[in-house]
Amino acid sequence: MAISVKLQAFEGPLDLLLHLIEKNKVDIYDIPIVEITAQYLDYIKAMETQDMNVMSEFLVMAATLLDIKCKMLLPKEINEEGEEEDPRAELVQKLLEYKMYKYMSYELKDRQVDAARTLFKDRTLPKEIEEYKPPVDMQELLGDADLRKLQMLFKTVMRRQEDKIDPVRSTFGKIEKDEVDMDLKTTFVEAYIQTHKTFSFKVLLEKQKSKMEIIVTFLVILELMKLGKIFIVQENTFDDIMITSNEA
Repeated sequence: MAISVKLQAFEGPLDLLLHLIEKNKVDIYDIPIVEITAQYLDYIKAMETQDMNVMSEFLVMAATLLDIKCKMLLPKEINEEGEEEDPRAELVQKLLEYKMYKYMSYELKDRQVDAARTLFKDRTLPKEIEEYKPPVDMQELLGDADLRKLQMLFKTVMRRQEDKIDPVRSTFGKIEKDEVDMDLKTTFVEAYIQTHKTFSFKVLLEKQKSKMEIIVTFLVILELMKLGKIFIVQENTFDDIMITSNEA
C-alpha cells in the first residue's frame, strides 16, 4: 500500500525520488522499485502545475520507473563479465550524484552565510602617524666605512654582476620564437594523406623546414591516429613507420 506523501515543492524528479527514499528509510543501493514508483505516481497525480516543461521532467522519470519496474519482473540479463545486471543501477548512480551536489550546495550556502558575518575595520591611524618617517642616522648607517672600503665593496658588486654573464652564451645571436600554425599544418597533413594514401612517416618529416614544424606535424599525426583517420604500422623496431589513410 502506498504511503501518503505530503505535497511540497521539489527541485526536480531526482529531488522527489531522494525524498521518498529518505522518507521510507530504504537503502539507496536496493530501492524497492514497486513501492517507490507507486508513491512517485501518487505525487504526480497530485501535482497542480501548468508549466509543461516542469511536468514533462516528472513524467519522463515516471516512465523510467515503470520501465525499471517491468525489467525487474523479467529474468535478469547477464553482462560480458557473467554478472547479473541490475536495472536500477543507472538510476542509483544518478541519485548518488544528485545527493552529492545537493549537500555540496548546502555547504556552500552555509559558507556564504558565514562569510556575510565577517566584518572589517577601516584603518583609523592619525594622518600624522601614517606620514611619519623615521630619520636616517648617516653616522650609524655608514659605521666605520670609509672611501676605501666603499670602493672595495663597489668592485665586489660589479665583479659579481660580470660573473653572472655567460662568456659563451653572451656571444650568441638573438633567439627568435618559431611559430607554427596548428590548423594550417593539420590542413597540409590531411591533404598529403589524401594524395598519397600510404606513405613513409620519415619522408613526411623530411618535408618540414624546422624542428618546430616536425614537432607540430608529429602532434597532428597523433591526433589523426586517435580520430581513426589513419592507420600506422611498423614491422620491426627502428624500421620506418608507414602511414595509411583509413578514409576512402
